[in-house]
Formats: sequence, structure tokens, C-alpha cells
Amino acid sequence: MSRTFKTEAVVLRTIRYGEADRILHLYTREYGRLGAIAKGVRKPRSRFGGRLEPFFRLALVLHRSRGDLHTVTSAETIEGYPQLRASGHGIAAAADACGGVLRLLDGVEEPNQPAYNLLCRYLELVDADPEGPVASGAGMVAFRLKLALAAGFAPELSGCARCGETDHMTAFSGAAGGVVCPTCEAGSFPFSEEAHTFMVQSLGRPIAEVPAASQAAIRQAGRAIGETLEHHAQVRLPRPEERLAA
Repeated sequence: MSRTFKTEAVVLRTIRYGEADRILHLYTREYGRLGAIAKGVRKPRSRFGGRLEPFFRLALVLHRSRGDLHTVTSAETIEGYPQLRASGHGIAAAADACGGVLRLLDGVEEPNQPAYNLLCRYLELVDADPEGPVASGAGMVAFRLKLALAAGFAPELSGCARCGETDHMTAFSGAAGGVVCPTCEAGSFPFSEEAHTFMVQSLGRPIAEVPAASQAAIRQAGRAIGETLEHHAQVRLPRPEERLAA
């Protein structure tokens, strides 16, 4: 069996290693999360050039290792998303999306086509308009919600996550994993109808169509997703406003 294989991937994160190497955290179309090492990539005359950087979408050839890090033997750029790199908002949005994939799908070495397609589409939209709604806090929250759905951790929004009641959903419980009614609201936080509508519309629309909502509603929705992932996926993500302020 050949130890060389091809894959398409987005570079989520890179770490300098040794004098000239770089470790890559990748999300691949065919294999899910993979780690790789690019040897000599930081040398001035590296054959890889500057393409082994975060947010690049690449066609890779990797040499399979018995350990956790495969070796990059070839890399061709599919998309470099240059416009988002020139914008603070674009970089923050791309970093938030890649960070979410890195944490939520960490260690999952199996393909998740919806998650991969979502990430590529999001980077494409941010690159097209780095200062637009997709790169805003609302867009980041909408992306996280869709990513949670792709990973199997979408919150319950159609009725009380504890008793199934469908009326008067005025609170959200991360521990319960969704909206809750007044009878079951112990340990929850207040959750507005606007925040609920934002989350429902975010799930029902393409990522290019970010629903309009107030900052208060977006913060509530972000908190709802964050607490759900903390309780059920054991993953903590920074708040979108922290990314935009960085």
C-alpha cells in the first residue's frame, strides 16, 4: 500500500518548528482533521513559497507517517483568499472560523463534507467582502451555528429541550442544549424572541444570507451556541466580539 496520498485541505493553523520547519493543522475534504509537517518551508528558497499559511485552500500530497504528523511533499494553491488578509475584520472572521473547526472537530480523522464545504464557502464570502455582514459578529455566530449542526451539536430550538413544551420559550440552557420553558428554566439565562428568530433563520438560510438582528440578540445567540458546545462537546470558543476587538 502506498504511503503517499493526495487530499484537498484548508490550513487552520501553523506553528514554527525547529529552525526551518512548520507544523500544519489541516482540515481536509477526504480525511477530516490531520496534522502535517512541512520541512524546510521557512527557508528563503523553499519550494512551497508562502502558500503553507493559515486560511489557504490547497491541493496537497502527503507522505503518511506512523505518528500524528504526515509530511508535506507537494502543495498547490486552490485559493489563497488574498482580500481577507488585507482586512482586520477579514482576518478576525477567518481566524474565528478556522479556530472553531480546529477545536470542535479536533481529533476527528474522518471526512465531514458539510463542515468542509461550509468552511470553504465562508472563507470565500469573507474574501469577497471582508467588511461585510458575513465577516461581522452576526456572520461569525451564524457560521458557528451551522458548524455545530454539521458536527452534530446544534441546539434544540423547536421546543423546550427538557419537557418538549412548544410555547413561551423565554430562556436558554446550555446544559439542556436548547431553549427552555418557564417551568424548566433553572440554570438558564434569558433568551429573547429576536435571538431565537436569528438562530432559526441562520440555520434555514445559506451562510451568505446573514439575518439582521440587534447586537443584544447576536450576543445572546453567541452565548447560547457557546454554552451548548461547552456542555455537550467540551469545547470552549472565544466570543466573536473578542475576535473583532483583537
